[in-house]
Amino acid sequence: MEPVNDAHQEAPMPHFTATDGTRIAYEEYGSGEPIVFVASWVLDADMWEYQIPYFAERGYRCIALDRRGHGRSDRPSTGYDIDTTADDLAALLEHLDLTGVTLVGHSFGGAEVARYLARHGEDRVARVAFVSAVVPFLKQTDDNPDGLPEAALDAVIAQLRTDRPKWFARQAQVWYATHLGNDVSPELIDWTLAKCLSASPWATTQLFRSMFHADHRAGLREITVPTLVVHGAADTSAPIELTGRRTAQLVPGCRYVEYPTAGHGLHVTHAQQLNAELLELLKG
Repeated sequence: MEPVNDAHQEAPMPHFTATDGTRIAYEEYGSGEPIVFVASWVLDADMWEYQIPYFAERGYRCIALDRRGHGRSDRPSTGYDIDTTADDLAALLEHLDLTGVTLVGHSFGGAEVARYLARHGEDRVARVAFVSAVVPFLKQTDDNPDGLPEAALDAVIAQLRTDRPKWFARQAQVWYATHLGNDVSPELIDWTLAKCLSASPWATTQLFRSMFHADHRAGLREITVPTLVVHGAADTSAPIELTGRRTAQLVPGCRYVEYPTAGHGLHVTHAQQLNAELLELLKG
């Protein structure tokens, strides 16, 4: 038998260890001022393929992690509450000893960024971008009467447990708001569905519960670093009246940008616009 040529084997993805021992994978490209990209619920670092090359080629160090239960990270049975996943983000910043970081969070990733700031402060953070983020608070309560009723959560959980592929196939069709003229191929929609289904089924439902119940209103009011809020008016996953517009009202001095024809997946359909907005934030 001939010896294995290690040069032809794929290098292992770097990882760090969370406080509970979970191994969480991440990747980084480029050098310079750091940007940490935090992916959406059920998606992993690969979702940022339209952002990472753009910024790495412009002199930024781009880092993206696979949340626990996602991608190449461990799939433990615990740790899917928003506090723990925000602490995982903190562990990444500490592992790499990052300072002057720009945090970019999409959807549930935006909620994790908000909770990270509330729990760990801004010492390591220079700027923040909430992209299609599911903040400030989704659940209907006495002081949040326009939120979604608990029955809406129960209905989604029931559908996920009955036929998860069917539910995500329907979501993937509307994610990019193709009915408004956004040019997205069937292959890209299929890829999105495959990525959604690659997340741990247990993590999928547990994170959705956490996302629904998490109240970020108080923390958002305390943000002092430059903040960009970007949202699509056609977003059916995170309805703009409940999320983006309210977030913009809560974060002091933030810059709010609304894309009339964008759905939840605006990081793809409006990548050029989003990248320009993020670059302006970085240079501002």
